[in-house]
Amino acid sequence: MSRIGRYPVAIPQGVTVEVSGGKLTAKGKLGNLAMPLSAEVNTTVKDGKVSFEPKTESKRARMHWGTMRALANNMVAGVSRGFTKNLEIEGVGYRAAVQGKNLVLQLGFSHEVTFPIPADVKITAEKPTSITITGADRQRVGQVAAVIRAFRVPEPYKGKGIRYATETVRRKEGKKK
Repeated sequence: MSRIGRYPVAIPQGVTVEVSGGKLTAKGKLGNLAMPLSAEVNTTVKDGKVSFEPKTESKRARMHWGTMRALANNMVAGVSRGFTKNLEIEGVGYRAAVQGKNLVLQLGFSHEVTFPIPADVKITAEKPTSITITGADRQRVGQVAAVIRAFRVPEPYKGKGIRYATETVRRKEGKKK
């Protein structure tokens, strides 16, 4: 079982964290984030740290203990530094461009794929074959990246499609004659 809940979350300079009304809110230079707190966990903010303690020794309380700590750590890191996901596009004629509030993708279909950029996420396409997604909410950044990747998942024979920059596509050998 993980013991991550034991470690308090340090609050960096320029970030304020408050606990009120069953919610934990974090405010920083990149925005504001809030999350509901579990009834199984006590949350305290003092001396520039957020600490968590399970109310009981039940298995459910101990699970929520580590989860609440990890989510709070992601909130604090998000409003201070932010999160980034990089996508790469592989394939002849495959490209991406940001046009206004839309991401326009040409992925070998007979039509362009238009993805409206959410308000809480910033998407840039420095090169036609790379997309950078940034934002304060780690879950939201990852979800937007997964939705964009799902438009054309990398195929195993030629490796064409949209992939994460750190992803390795397992290649297969073609048909033999």
